[in-house]
Amino acid sequence: MRTGLQQTTGLRQELKVNPRLYQAMDLLYMPLLDLQQHLKQELLTNPFLELVEPEEDDDESPEAEEASEAQDLTEPEAVAEPEPEKTGDDDVDWEAVLLDGFETGGQREEHEQQEWYEPVTVASRDLADHLTEQLSLLELSPRQAFLAEEFVGNINDDGYLACSLEEIRHGANEVLRREAEEREIEGDVPEFSEDEVETLLHIIQELDPPGVGARNLRECLMLQLRADGQAESLAARLVVEAFDELIARRWGEVAKRFGISPQAVQAAADEIAKLDPKPGLRFSAGSDNYVIPDMVVEKIDGHYHIFLNDGNLPRLKLSRTYQEIARDKKRFDTESKDFIASKLNSANWMIQAIEQRRQTMLKVMHYIVDRQRDFFERGVQGLRPLTLREVAEAVGMHESTVSRVTNEKFVQTPRGVLPLKFFFSSGLSTADGDDVSARGIKDQIEKLVSGEDPRNPLTDQAIVEILQETGVQIARRTVAKYRDQLGVLPARMRKRV
Repeated sequence: MRTGLQQTTGLRQELKVNPRLYQAMDLLYMPLLDLQQHLKQELLTNPFLELVEPEEDDDESPEAEEASEAQDLTEPEAVAEPEPEKTGDDDVDWEAVLLDGFETGGQREEHEQQEWYEPVTVASRDLADHLTEQLSLLELSPRQAFLAEEFVGNINDDGYLACSLEEIRHGANEVLRREAEEREIEGDVPEFSEDEVETLLHIIQELDPPGVGARNLRECLMLQLRADGQAESLAARLVVEAFDELIARRWGEVAKRFGISPQAVQAAADEIAKLDPKPGLRFSAGSDNYVIPDMVVEKIDGHYHIFLNDGNLPRLKLSRTYQEIARDKKRFDTESKDFIASKLNSANWMIQAIEQRRQTMLKVMHYIVDRQRDFFERGVQGLRPLTLREVAEAVGMHESTVSRVTNEKFVQTPRGVLPLKFFFSSGLSTADGDDVSARGIKDQIEKLVSGEDPRNPLTDQAIVEILQETGVQIARRTVAKYRDQLGVLPARMRKRV
Protein backbone atom coordinates (compact mmCIF):
# COMPACT_ATOMS: atom_id res chain seq x y z
CA MET A 1 0.00 0.00 0.00
CA ARG A 2 1.45 3.34 -1.07
CA THR A 3 1.54 6.05 1.58
CA GLY A 4 1.20 9.79 1.00
CA LEU A 5 -1.35 12.45 0.23
CA GLN A 6 -4.08 11.54 -2.24
CA GLN A 7 -7.09 13.32 -3.73
CA THR A 8 -10.35 11.47 -4.17
CA THR A 9 -13.83 12.53 -5.25
CA GLY A 10 -16.99 11.44 -3.53
CA LEU A 11 -20.69 12.21 -3.33
CA ARG A 12 -22.58 12.32 -0.06
CA GLN A 13 -25.55 14.08 1.51
CA GLU A 14 -25.22 16.29 4.58
CA LEU A 15 -27.76 18.30 6.53
CA LYS A 16 -26.36 21.73 7.32
CA VAL A 17 -28.31 24.53 8.97
CA ASN A 18 -27.94 27.96 7.45
CA PRO A 19 -26.68 30.54 9.98
CA ARG A 20 -29.62 32.72 8.97
CA LEU A 21 -31.95 29.91 9.93
CA TYR A 22 -30.47 29.96 13.41
CA GLN A 23 -31.08 33.69 13.58
CA ALA A 24 -34.66 33.23 12.35
CA MET A 25 -35.28 30.71 15.13
CA ASP A 26 -33.84 33.15 17.65
CA LEU A 27 -36.19 35.89 16.42
CA LEU A 28 -39.13 33.53 16.78
CA TYR A 29 -38.01 32.64 20.30
CA MET A 30 -37.64 36.27 21.48
CA PRO A 31 -40.40 37.91 23.53
CA LEU A 32 -41.67 41.30 22.40
CA LEU A 33 -39.33 43.46 24.50
CA ASP A 34 -36.24 41.44 23.56
CA LEU A 35 -37.15 41.64 19.89
CA GLN A 36 -37.61 45.39 20.17
CA GLN A 37 -34.11 45.82 21.60
CA HIS A 38 -32.66 43.49 18.97
CA LEU A 39 -34.15 45.48 16.10
CA LYS A 40 -32.88 48.74 17.56
CA GLN A 41 -29.40 47.24 17.67
CA GLU A 42 -29.72 46.15 14.04
CA LEU A 43 -30.66 49.70 13.07
CA LEU A 44 -27.40 50.92 14.59
CA THR A 45 -25.16 48.32 12.94
CA ASN A 46 -26.72 47.98 9.47
CA PRO A 47 -26.77 51.17 7.36
CA PHE A 48 -29.21 49.65 4.85
CA LEU A 49 -31.98 49.53 7.47
CA GLU A 50 -34.03 52.52 8.51
CA LEU A 51 -37.30 53.17 10.29
CA VAL A 52 -40.60 53.50 8.50
CA GLU A 53 -42.10 56.86 9.32
CA PRO A 54 -45.79 56.97 10.30
CA GLU A 55 -46.77 58.76 7.11
CA GLU A 56 -45.06 56.04 5.06
CA ASP A 57 -47.11 53.17 6.47
CA ASP A 58 -49.45 53.21 3.49
CA ASP A 59 -46.56 52.81 1.06
CA GLU A 60 -44.89 49.80 2.63
CA SER A 61 -46.27 47.16 0.28
CA PRO A 62 -44.38 46.34 -2.94
CA GLU A 63 -47.46 47.25 -4.99
CA ALA A 64 -47.52 50.71 -3.46
CA GLU A 65 -43.82 51.18 -4.13
CA GLU A 66 -44.21 50.09 -7.76
CA ALA A 67 -47.14 52.48 -8.17
CA SER A 68 -45.08 55.27 -6.65
CA GLU A 69 -42.16 54.61 -8.99
CA ALA A 70 -44.49 54.47 -11.99
CA GLN A 71 -46.01 57.78 -11.00
CA ASP A 72 -42.56 59.32 -10.72
CA LEU A 73 -41.80 58.22 -14.32
CA THR A 74 -45.04 59.38 -15.91
CA GLU A 75 -45.99 62.52 -14.03
CA PRO A 76 -43.89 65.63 -13.58
CA GLU A 77 -42.79 66.31 -10.06
CA ALA A 78 -45.09 68.68 -8.27
CA VAL A 79 -43.39 71.79 -6.96
CA ALA A 80 -44.70 73.06 -3.66
CA GLU A 81 -45.48 76.73 -3.58
CA PRO A 82 -43.35 78.58 -1.07
CA GLU A 83 -45.21 79.88 1.92
CA PRO A 84 -45.35 83.65 2.31
CA GLU A 85 -42.45 84.86 4.37
CA LYS A 86 -43.38 86.15 7.79
CA THR A 87 -41.58 89.17 9.12
CA GLY A 88 -41.98 91.43 12.08
CA ASP A 89 -42.41 90.92 15.79
CA ASP A 90 -46.18 90.60 15.50
CA ASP A 91 -45.81 87.01 14.23
CA VAL A 92 -43.92 85.86 17.34
CA ASP A 93 -45.97 84.70 20.31
CA TRP A 94 -43.78 86.06 23.08
CA GLU A 95 -45.92 84.44 25.78
CA ALA A 96 -45.34 81.06 24.23
CA VAL A 97 -41.62 81.84 23.99
CA LEU A 98 -41.42 82.60 27.70
CA LEU A 99 -43.42 79.52 28.66
CA ASP A 100 -42.01 76.98 26.19
CA GLY A 101 -38.45 78.12 25.75
CA PHE A 102 -36.37 80.86 24.17
CA GLU A 103 -36.88 79.82 20.59
CA THR A 104 -38.63 82.31 18.39
CA GLY A 105 -41.81 80.87 17.04
CA GLY A 106 -42.60 78.92 20.23
CA GLN A 107 -42.17 75.21 20.79
CA ARG A 108 -41.41 73.22 17.69
CA GLU A 109 -43.74 70.47 16.62
CA GLU A 110 -42.46 66.99 17.29
CA HIS A 111 -42.81 64.62 14.35
CA GLU A 112 -41.08 61.59 15.80
CA GLN A 113 -42.72 59.29 18.30
CA GLN A 114 -41.04 59.73 21.67
CA GLU A 115 -40.06 56.72 23.75
CA TRP A 116 -41.42 56.48 27.26
CA TYR A 117 -38.88 55.55 29.88
CA GLU A 118 -40.18 53.95 33.03
CA PRO A 119 -38.76 55.57 36.17
CA VAL A 120 -36.77 53.04 38.14
CA THR A 121 -35.50 53.32 41.67
CA VAL A 122 -31.74 53.71 41.85
CA ALA A 123 -31.41 52.25 45.34
CA SER A 124 -33.75 50.52 47.76
CA ARG A 125 -33.48 49.59 51.42
CA ASP A 126 -33.14 45.90 52.10
CA LEU A 127 -33.14 43.89 55.33
CA ALA A 128 -29.45 44.59 56.02
CA ASP A 129 -30.02 48.36 55.74
CA HIS A 130 -33.04 48.10 58.05
CA LEU A 131 -31.05 46.21 60.70
CA THR A 132 -27.99 48.47 60.41
CA GLU A 133 -30.15 51.54 60.92
CA GLN A 134 -31.59 50.09 64.13
CA LEU A 135 -28.16 49.07 65.42
CA SER A 136 -26.89 52.62 64.90
CA LEU A 137 -29.50 53.83 67.39
CA LEU A 138 -28.28 51.48 70.13
CA GLU A 139 -25.45 52.27 72.54
CA LEU A 140 -23.02 49.58 71.45
CA SER A 141 -19.33 49.40 72.22
CA PRO A 142 -16.87 49.39 69.29
CA ARG A 143 -16.39 45.62 69.72
CA GLN A 144 -20.14 45.02 69.74
CA ALA A 145 -20.64 47.24 66.68
CA PHE A 146 -17.90 45.31 64.87
CA LEU A 147 -19.48 41.97 65.77
CA ALA A 148 -22.95 43.25 64.83
CA GLU A 149 -21.74 43.87 61.27
CA GLU A 150 -20.63 40.23 61.14
CA PHE A 151 -24.10 39.10 62.26
CA VAL A 152 -25.96 41.31 59.75
CA GLY A 153 -23.79 40.02 56.93
CA ASN A 154 -24.76 36.43 57.75
CA ILE A 155 -28.53 36.94 57.89
CA ASN A 156 -30.19 35.75 54.68
CA ASP A 157 -33.15 37.28 52.86
CA ASP A 158 -35.61 35.15 54.85
CA GLY A 159 -34.33 36.71 58.09
CA TYR A 160 -32.58 33.58 59.39
CA LEU A 161 -29.00 33.31 60.60
CA ALA A 162 -27.27 31.45 57.79
CA CYS A 163 -24.37 30.04 59.84
CA SER A 164 -23.58 28.89 63.35
CA LEU A 165 -22.42 31.12 66.18
CA GLU A 166 -19.03 29.41 66.18
CA GLU A 167 -18.52 30.28 62.52
CA ILE A 168 -19.43 33.91 63.20
CA ARG A 169 -17.00 34.06 66.15
CA HIS A 170 -14.24 32.44 64.09
CA GLY A 171 -14.79 34.84 61.17
CA ALA A 172 -14.80 37.91 63.40
CA ASN A 173 -11.58 36.82 65.15
CA GLU A 174 -9.90 36.23 61.78
CA VAL A 175 -10.74 39.78 60.73
CA LEU A 176 -9.36 41.13 64.02
CA ARG A 177 -6.06 39.27 63.55
CA ARG A 178 -5.76 40.45 59.95
CA GLU A 179 -6.33 44.07 60.91
CA ALA A 180 -3.79 43.78 63.72
CA GLU A 181 -1.17 42.48 61.29
CA GLU A 182 -1.87 45.28 58.82
CA ARG A 183 -1.54 47.93 61.55
CA GLU A 184 1.50 46.14 63.02
CA ILE A 185 -0.02 46.06 66.49
CA GLU A 186 2.20 44.25 68.97
CA GLY A 187 0.81 41.88 71.58
CA ASP A 188 -2.20 39.59 71.57
CA VAL A 189 -5.46 41.00 70.28
CA PRO A 190 -8.37 40.04 72.57
CA GLU A 191 -10.62 37.66 70.67
CA PHE A 192 -14.40 37.45 70.88
CA SER A 193 -15.67 34.99 73.44
CA GLU A 194 -18.71 32.75 73.21
CA ASP A 195 -20.53 34.89 75.79
CA GLU A 196 -20.02 38.04 73.69
CA VAL A 197 -21.42 36.30 70.63
CA GLU A 198 -24.42 34.96 72.57
CA THR A 199 -25.13 38.39 74.05
CA LEU A 200 -25.07 40.09 70.67
CA LEU A 201 -27.33 37.38 69.20
CA HIS A 202 -30.00 38.30 71.75
CA ILE A 203 -29.58 41.97 70.79
CA ILE A 204 -30.05 41.13 67.10
CA GLN A 205 -33.13 39.03 67.84
CA GLU A 206 -34.76 41.98 69.61
CA LEU A 207 -34.70 44.04 66.42
CA ASP A 208 -37.50 44.53 63.93
CA PRO A 209 -38.97 42.50 62.26
CA PRO A 210 -39.83 40.04 65.03
CA GLY A 211 -38.20 36.69 64.39
CA VAL A 212 -35.09 38.05 62.64
CA GLY A 213 -31.82 36.34 63.54
CA ALA A 214 -33.47 33.00 64.32
CA ARG A 215 -31.53 29.83 63.61
CA ASN A 216 -34.56 27.66 62.75
CA LEU A 217 -38.32 27.87 62.28
CA ARG A 218 -39.12 26.98 65.89
CA GLU A 219 -36.93 29.76 67.25
CA CYS A 220 -38.40 32.21 64.70
CA LEU A 221 -41.95 31.46 65.87
CA MET A 222 -40.97 31.76 69.53
CA LEU A 223 -39.36 35.15 68.96
CA GLN A 224 -42.55 36.41 67.34
CA LEU A 225 -44.71 35.07 70.15
CA ARG A 226 -42.47 36.77 72.74
CA ALA A 227 -42.62 40.05 70.86
CA ASP A 228 -46.42 39.74 70.86
CA GLY A 229 -46.55 39.12 74.61
CA GLN A 230 -47.48 35.43 74.29
CA ALA A 231 -44.35 33.89 75.77
CA GLU A 232 -46.42 32.03 78.42
CA SER A 233 -49.37 31.14 76.16
CA LEU A 234 -50.46 27.69 75.05
CA ALA A 235 -49.22 28.44 71.53
CA ALA A 236 -45.69 29.08 72.84
CA ARG A 237 -45.81 25.89 74.90
CA LEU A 238 -46.85 23.87 71.87
CA VAL A 239 -44.02 25.34 69.78
CA VAL A 240 -41.45 24.45 72.46
CA GLU A 241 -42.68 21.01 73.56
CA ALA A 242 -44.77 19.57 70.70
CA PHE A 243 -43.47 21.15 67.53
CA ASP A 244 -43.28 17.93 65.47
CA GLU A 245 -46.82 16.90 66.42
CA LEU A 246 -47.97 20.42 65.64
CA ILE A 247 -46.56 20.24 62.12
CA ALA A 248 -48.19 16.84 61.57
CA ARG A 249 -51.51 18.25 62.88
CA ARG A 250 -52.02 15.45 65.31
CA TRP A 251 -54.45 17.36 67.48
CA GLY A 252 -55.68 14.32 69.40
CA GLU A 253 -52.21 13.23 70.52
CA VAL A 254 -51.29 16.75 71.62
CA ALA A 255 -54.61 17.11 73.50
CA LYS A 256 -54.03 13.88 75.46
CA ARG A 257 -50.43 14.82 76.19
CA PHE A 258 -51.28 18.25 77.62
CA GLY A 259 -54.65 17.27 79.11
CA ILE A 260 -56.67 19.79 77.09
CA SER A 261 -59.39 19.58 74.45
CA PRO A 262 -58.57 19.16 70.73
CA GLN A 263 -60.44 22.40 70.07
CA ALA A 264 -58.01 24.31 72.30
CA VAL A 265 -55.05 22.75 70.50
CA GLN A 266 -56.45 23.71 67.13
CA ALA A 267 -57.18 27.27 68.30
CA ALA A 268 -53.57 27.61 69.44
CA ALA A 269 -52.40 26.18 66.09
CA ASP A 270 -54.50 28.81 64.30
CA GLU A 271 -52.70 31.53 66.25
CA ILE A 272 -49.33 30.06 65.28
CA ALA A 273 -50.41 29.90 61.62
CA LYS A 274 -50.84 33.69 61.65
CA LEU A 275 -47.11 34.16 62.32
CA ASP A 276 -44.64 34.90 59.52
CA PRO A 277 -42.26 31.96 58.84
CA LYS A 278 -39.98 34.20 56.74
CA PRO A 279 -40.00 37.65 58.36
CA GLY A 280 -37.14 39.02 56.29
CA LEU A 281 -38.97 38.76 52.96
CA ARG A 282 -41.04 41.86 53.66
CA PHE A 283 -37.83 43.89 53.20
CA SER A 284 -36.60 42.04 50.14
CA ALA A 285 -36.22 44.10 46.99
CA GLY A 286 -38.77 42.30 44.89
CA SER A 287 -38.66 43.37 41.25
CA ASP A 288 -41.88 44.41 39.56
CA ASN A 289 -42.26 42.32 36.43
CA TYR A 290 -44.49 43.94 33.85
CA VAL A 291 -46.03 41.72 31.21
CA ILE A 292 -46.57 43.16 27.74
CA PRO A 293 -48.79 40.82 25.69
CA ASP A 294 -47.47 39.85 22.28
CA MET A 295 -50.99 39.35 20.92
CA VAL A 296 -54.53 40.51 21.69
CA VAL A 297 -57.72 38.46 21.32
CA GLU A 298 -60.96 40.45 21.19
CA LYS A 299 -64.54 39.36 20.70
CA ILE A 300 -66.22 41.55 18.08
CA ASP A 301 -69.77 40.80 16.89
CA GLY A 302 -69.62 37.26 18.27
CA HIS A 303 -66.32 36.43 16.57
CA TYR A 304 -62.85 36.31 18.09
CA HIS A 305 -60.27 38.42 16.29
CA ILE A 306 -56.52 38.23 16.82
CA PHE A 307 -54.20 41.22 16.62
CA LEU A 308 -50.45 41.48 17.04
CA ASN A 309 -49.44 43.93 19.74
CA ASP A 310 -46.37 45.17 17.88
CA GLY A 311 -47.25 48.86 17.63
CA ASN A 312 -44.06 49.84 19.48
CA LEU A 313 -41.93 47.47 17.42
CA PRO A 314 -39.60 49.31 15.01
CA ARG A 315 -40.91 49.00 11.43
CA LEU A 316 -37.96 48.48 9.11
CA LYS A 317 -37.41 49.23 5.45
CA LEU A 318 -34.46 49.38 3.08
CA SER A 319 -32.75 52.73 2.88
CA ARG A 320 -33.17 54.12 -0.64
CA THR A 321 -30.19 56.40 -0.16
CA TYR A 322 -27.80 53.56 0.52
CA GLN A 323 -29.37 51.48 -2.23
CA GLU A 324 -28.57 54.20 -4.75
CA ILE A 325 -25.00 54.36 -3.48
CA ALA A 326 -24.62 50.59 -3.68
CA ARG A 327 -25.72 50.49 -7.33
CA ASP A 328 -22.57 52.32 -8.43
CA LYS A 329 -20.28 49.32 -8.03
CA LYS A 330 -17.38 50.94 -9.88
CA ARG A 331 -16.69 53.27 -6.95
CA PHE A 332 -15.86 50.44 -4.52
CA ASP A 333 -13.06 47.94 -4.21
CA THR A 334 -13.56 44.22 -3.65
CA GLU A 335 -13.61 44.45 0.14
CA SER A 336 -16.18 47.25 0.12
CA LYS A 337 -18.34 45.34 -2.35
CA ASP A 338 -18.37 42.29 -0.08
CA PHE A 339 -19.34 44.46 2.90
CA ILE A 340 -22.13 46.16 0.98
CA ALA A 341 -23.46 42.86 -0.37
CA SER A 342 -23.49 41.23 3.05
CA LYS A 343 -25.21 44.17 4.75
CA LEU A 344 -27.79 44.50 1.97
CA ASN A 345 -28.59 40.79 2.06
CA SER A 346 -28.78 40.88 5.84
CA ALA A 347 -31.20 43.82 5.73
CA ASN A 348 -33.42 42.08 3.18
CA TRP A 349 -33.43 38.90 5.18
CA MET A 350 -34.18 40.69 8.47
CA ILE A 351 -37.30 42.31 7.01
CA GLN A 352 -38.49 38.99 5.64
CA ALA A 353 -37.78 37.18 8.93
CA ILE A 354 -39.80 39.70 10.93
CA GLU A 355 -42.77 39.31 8.60
CA GLN A 356 -42.43 35.53 8.75
CA ARG A 357 -42.46 35.73 12.54
CA ARG A 358 -45.68 37.73 12.46
CA GLN A 359 -47.41 35.25 10.16
CA THR A 360 -46.24 32.25 12.20
CA MET A 361 -47.50 33.68 15.48
CA LEU A 362 -50.87 34.57 13.96
CA LYS A 363 -51.25 31.13 12.42
CA VAL A 364 -50.54 29.36 15.72
CA MET A 365 -52.79 31.67 17.73
CA HIS A 366 -55.69 31.26 15.27
CA TYR A 367 -55.61 27.50 15.80
CA ILE A 368 -55.41 27.88 19.59
CA VAL A 369 -58.44 30.18 19.62
CA ASP A 370 -60.42 27.81 17.41
CA ARG A 371 -59.48 24.83 19.57
CA GLN A 372 -60.07 26.56 22.92
CA ARG A 373 -63.23 28.48 22.01
CA ASP A 374 -65.09 26.87 24.93
CA PHE A 375 -62.51 28.33 27.30
CA PHE A 376 -63.16 31.86 26.03
CA GLU A 377 -66.89 31.28 26.42
CA ARG A 378 -67.09 29.35 29.73
CA GLY A 379 -63.74 29.72 31.49
CA VAL A 380 -61.25 27.11 32.72
CA GLN A 381 -63.89 24.37 32.74
CA GLY A 382 -64.08 24.65 28.97
CA LEU A 383 -60.34 24.25 28.44
CA ARG A 384 -59.60 21.29 26.17
CA PRO A 385 -56.41 19.19 26.12
CA LEU A 386 -53.86 20.46 23.62
CA THR A 387 -50.29 19.49 22.78
CA LEU A 388 -47.52 21.11 20.75
CA ARG A 389 -47.55 18.21 18.32
CA GLU A 390 -51.26 18.68 17.60
CA VAL A 391 -50.76 22.36 16.81
CA ALA A 392 -47.67 21.61 14.70
CA GLU A 393 -49.56 19.08 12.59
CA ALA A 394 -52.53 21.41 12.15
CA VAL A 395 -50.52 24.44 11.00
CA GLY A 396 -47.95 22.47 9.01
CA MET A 397 -44.89 23.33 11.12
CA HIS A 398 -42.34 21.48 13.18
CA GLU A 399 -43.06 20.90 16.85
CA SER A 400 -39.93 22.84 17.86
CA THR A 401 -41.17 25.86 15.88
CA VAL A 402 -44.46 25.89 17.76
CA SER A 403 -42.51 25.58 21.02
CA ARG A 404 -40.49 28.68 20.12
CA VAL A 405 -43.65 30.59 19.23
CA THR A 406 -45.23 29.86 22.61
CA ASN A 407 -42.08 30.43 24.68
CA GLU A 408 -42.45 33.39 27.09
CA LYS A 409 -45.24 34.84 24.95
CA PHE A 410 -48.37 36.33 26.47
CA VAL A 411 -51.79 37.05 25.00
CA GLN A 412 -54.41 39.48 26.22
CA THR A 413 -57.84 37.83 26.17
CA PRO A 414 -61.30 38.60 27.57
CA ARG A 415 -60.31 36.14 30.33
CA GLY A 416 -57.18 38.10 31.27
CA VAL A 417 -53.53 38.20 30.22
CA LEU A 418 -52.32 34.61 29.94
CA PRO A 419 -49.12 32.90 28.79
CA LEU A 420 -49.49 30.86 25.64
CA LYS A 421 -48.32 27.79 27.58
CA PHE A 422 -51.56 28.08 29.59
CA PHE A 423 -53.55 26.66 26.67
CA PHE A 424 -51.43 23.47 26.52
CA SER A 425 -52.15 20.62 28.91
CA SER A 426 -52.76 16.90 28.96
CA GLY A 427 -56.28 15.53 29.03
CA LEU A 428 -58.58 12.88 30.44
CA SER A 429 -61.44 11.10 28.75
CA THR A 430 -65.07 11.29 29.86
CA ALA A 431 -67.90 8.79 29.73
CA ASP A 432 -69.27 10.53 26.63
CA GLY A 433 -65.98 10.12 24.78
CA ASP A 434 -64.98 13.79 25.05
CA ASP A 435 -61.66 15.06 26.35
CA VAL A 436 -61.24 17.22 29.43
CA SER A 437 -58.15 19.30 30.11
CA ALA A 438 -56.08 18.49 33.17
CA ARG A 439 -56.14 22.17 34.05
CA GLY A 440 -59.93 22.05 34.10
CA ILE A 441 -59.83 18.99 36.39
CA LYS A 442 -57.53 20.87 38.80
CA ASP A 443 -59.97 23.75 38.84
CA GLN A 444 -62.81 21.37 39.73
CA ILE A 445 -60.75 19.80 42.54
CA GLU A 446 -59.90 23.24 43.92
CA LYS A 447 -63.58 24.24 43.93
CA LEU A 448 -64.61 20.99 45.62
CA VAL A 449 -62.04 21.46 48.39
CA SER A 450 -62.93 25.11 48.94
CA GLY A 451 -66.61 24.21 49.38
CA GLU A 452 -66.19 21.12 51.57
CA ASP A 453 -67.26 20.70 55.18
CA PRO A 454 -64.19 21.46 57.34
CA ARG A 455 -65.27 18.88 59.92
CA ASN A 456 -65.62 16.20 57.26
CA PRO A 457 -63.22 17.05 54.41
CA LEU A 458 -63.29 15.21 51.11
CA THR A 459 -60.82 12.36 50.72
CA ASP A 460 -59.12 11.62 47.43
CA GLN A 461 -61.49 8.69 46.85
CA ALA A 462 -64.51 10.90 47.53
CA ILE A 463 -63.23 13.41 44.94
CA VAL A 464 -62.79 10.54 42.45
CA GLU A 465 -66.41 9.47 42.95
CA ILE A 466 -67.71 13.03 42.54
CA LEU A 467 -65.75 13.50 39.32
CA GLN A 468 -66.92 10.15 37.99
CA GLU A 469 -70.51 11.26 38.53
CA THR A 470 -69.80 14.14 36.12
CA GLY A 471 -68.39 11.67 33.58
CA VAL A 472 -64.67 12.18 34.21
CA GLN A 473 -62.70 8.93 34.38
CA ILE A 474 -59.83 9.52 36.80
CA ALA A 475 -57.75 7.44 39.19
CA ARG A 476 -57.22 8.20 42.87
CA ARG A 477 -53.45 8.60 42.44
CA THR A 478 -54.10 11.19 39.71
CA VAL A 479 -56.31 13.15 42.11
CA ALA A 480 -53.56 12.97 44.73
CA LYS A 481 -51.00 14.22 42.20
CA TYR A 482 -53.18 17.15 41.12
CA ARG A 483 -53.94 17.98 44.77
CA ASP A 484 -50.22 18.12 45.57
CA GLN A 485 -49.63 20.38 42.57
CA LEU A 486 -52.33 22.74 43.85
CA GLY A 487 -50.76 22.81 47.32
CA VAL A 488 -53.83 21.25 48.97
CA LEU A 489 -53.18 19.16 52.08
CA PRO A 490 -54.61 15.64 52.51
CA ALA A 491 -58.03 15.28 54.08
CA ARG A 492 -56.55 14.18 57.43
CA MET A 493 -54.60 17.44 57.72
CA ARG A 494 -57.50 19.62 56.54
CA LYS A 495 -59.91 18.27 59.14
CA ARG A 496 -61.19 20.66 61.80
CA VAL A 497 -62.27 19.37 65.22
